[in-house]
Amino acid sequence: MSDDNSHSSDTVNSKKGFFSLLLSQLFHGEPKNRDELLALIRDSGQNELIDEDTRDMLEGVMDIADQRVRDIMIPRSQMITLKRNQTLDECLDVIIESAHSRFPVISEDKDHIEGILMAKDLLPFMRSDAEAFSMDKVLRPAVVVPESKTRRSYAQGVPLPALPYGDRD
Repeated sequence: MSDDNSHSSDTVNSKKGFFSLLLSQLFHGEPKNRDELLALIRDSGQNELIDEDTRDMLEGVMDIADQRVRDIMIPRSQMITLKRNQTLDECLDVIIESAHSRFPVISEDKDHIEGILMAKDLLPFMRSDAEAFSMDKVLRPAVVVPESKTRRSYAQGVPLPALPYGDRD
């Protein structure tokens, strides 16, 4: 068993050493900016150091921060909401049906968002008396973000979930 562990440890160390050597050869040290890191990722994919799926995932991670909020918005007509006066069972039905974890809570219509409900906040009410449930106990404030902002800029101080203002009906 210890032979297997030492072998896998040697393999990990040799891979770390290889990547360190690759970095130092390509960039005379670590990548200094985003473009150098992307070039390293692409070169690693072309040289079959990482598989295509890994390369695509790493490139996607690099690109996601520069997406605008409008690029990730869904049309208001497709937004799944809860009403402020819904019961626990009604909320659970919507949550189970949609399989989402966050829901805008509205009063009258989708133009009147009262806050955000996170599905996990309902868990305590599942163990205790459902009659104790009140939307006021679980409603979180809705943060409104301009749709022109990038994910990077709004993520640096705005907790999720955030609601973009502007519409994509």
